[in-house]
Amino acid sequence: MAERRDVDITMPGMHGRRGGPGGGANRFMPTEKAKDRRGTFRKLLRYYLKEGRVLFLVSGLLIVQTGLSVAAPYLIGRSVDAMSGQAALDAVRFFVLVLIGAYIVGWLIDVTQGVLMNSASQRIVRSLRKSLFDKLQTLPLTYHDARSHGELMSRLTNDVDNISQTIAQSTTQLVSAAITIFGSMTVMLILSPIMTLAVLVTVPLVSLLTFVVATKSRKLFVAQQRELGKLNGIIEETITGQKIVKAFNMESAVISSFTDVNVQLRKAGTGALIWSGLLMPMMNVITNLGFLTVAVVGGYLAATDQITVGVIATFIAYSRQFTMPLNNLAGMFNNLQSALAGAERVFEVLAENDETADLADAVEMSVPKGDVRFEDVTFAYKPGQDVLHNVSFEAQVGKRIALVGETGAGKTTVVNLLSRFYDVTGGAVYIDGVDIRMYKRDSLRRAFSVVLQDTCLFSGSVADNIRYGRPDASMDEVIEAAKVGGAHEFIVRLHDGYDTHVSGGSESLSQGQRQLLAISRAMLCRAPILILDEATSSVDTRTELRIQQAMVRLVEGCTSFIIAHRLSTIRDADLILVMANGQIIERGTHHQLLEQDGHYAKMYRSSVL
Repeated sequence: MAERRDVDITMPGMHGRRGGPGGGANRFMPTEKAKDRRGTFRKLLRYYLKEGRVLFLVSGLLIVQTGLSVAAPYLIGRSVDAMSGQAALDAVRFFVLVLIGAYIVGWLIDVTQGVLMNSASQRIVRSLRKSLFDKLQTLPLTYHDARSHGELMSRLTNDVDNISQTIAQSTTQLVSAAITIFGSMTVMLILSPIMTLAVLVTVPLVSLLTFVVATKSRKLFVAQQRELGKLNGIIEETITGQKIVKAFNMESAVISSFTDVNVQLRKAGTGALIWSGLLMPMMNVITNLGFLTVAVVGGYLAATDQITVGVIATFIAYSRQFTMPLNNLAGMFNNLQSALAGAERVFEVLAENDETADLADAVEMSVPKGDVRFEDVTFAYKPGQDVLHNVSFEAQVGKRIALVGETGAGKTTVVNLLSRFYDVTGGAVYIDGVDIRMYKRDSLRRAFSVVLQDTCLFSGSVADNIRYGRPDASMDEVIEAAKVGGAHEFIVRLHDGYDTHVSGGSESLSQGQRQLLAISRAMLCRAPILILDEATSSVDTRTELRIQQAMVRLVEGCTSFIIAHRLSTIRDADLILVMANGQIIERGTHHQLLEQDGHYAKMYRSSVL
């Protein structure tokens, strides 16, 4: 029998088309499996049911479309049988017109359900992505501290996109393939059980081929992913550290490393693609073998008047229509497994406990003054591992409190507790005489302006970043804050001034310039409590002096907490707290601590030498 590799008599959009989730090399890519598939599926189903009406309509269209697809081979067989009748031309014309009509209707249904399903899938994914992003905003900082940013971003992007592709593609194909297999088997059994067995001869061969190719190619795809990870690591490190690479003349070394890994990636990728590429040619051989089996058995049955020639034509069509969905189902199984694994990672985040809720009788901090008191505060990030031990001090309104000490002494933890990023383990923190746990969290945080050691800018203009804490601030207020914060001079030299676009990952601004913007942002907020965490750590001596002068105006009327390693920046503080091992070991003004000749005095002398 002639090779039939390009013949496809299935309905448009059905399993006979090549590619898609069930075709190609993707079926053998390494797949991460969900640990709790049933639980994950039930949770995902709840998002599906939000589009229940659309999915119900799509299911109805799929049933009609698949019914037409199953009917097509039958109509072909009737057309062949009609040729031997007395009114052959009229009968053939009738069946051909019906077949053409079925194809047109099938095409229209395919387009309609494709539009409906893609739209529904995007709405489902939008809802899922929004739920995940909203959840990230309500999770406590302890959760973010324990996980890398890249890992959380992967859940929000890669995992959700993986779910999106499965919803849009595999779901409809899975349903359609199941209906096609069931419908084709039913019609074939009705027409001829013997011929049905002839068609089923190829099913074990298809299963065996898929298993062998999958086993061989999967190992190679795993190796490919491993080498690709190495290659991506080299690329990321080289691009990020390009200045260091050039400074140490390491261009040849990184090129050599890249080449070695690239060669291994090419070998693994070539082997994987060769093995996976064997599938379709071998499938064509099995399909043609199925055609041959049907032709031989059908020829014998037709010669003995047990079936007609039209039935043979019908079974030749069904032999392809029956085996292709089986092959696609094997590929879609991997996609579904991968999607469920991605969904499980998403639902793990959604199941995390939110930041501690406000107390039922919590009150608004309406007009904060800025009086702060720590009373025997103990805190542990992990139970039983205290990082603060009975810390007590008082900061009166408008006073400047400096926290100094070696790295890990607990300085940043103190200000994190003050702004209630974490809740104390023991003791209490008071603002204006009220335990901060009695305030509603959002009103509490409006009482703070913060400049962190790691400056964070957001995509937008320079002006947008300065007014981040006060979106309603006028341009005059933004400029005034930048002048006080020492940023105005460099801003006006930028190509678009205050309208210059910046982003978090951009290197168009120096670290010092970025820090000046953060200080200007804090100044614009004019909150009663100011936190400066190493605010001058990335600026030169001249800029530091300008910032110190600006801070004198900034802290007027504010209670300010200044964390600094450069002790020259906190000499004028009203109270300096020296911390070590989570405890306050010394306290006083700059001159008082120098007179004590203790830990602070040693730190100060070592810093000025």
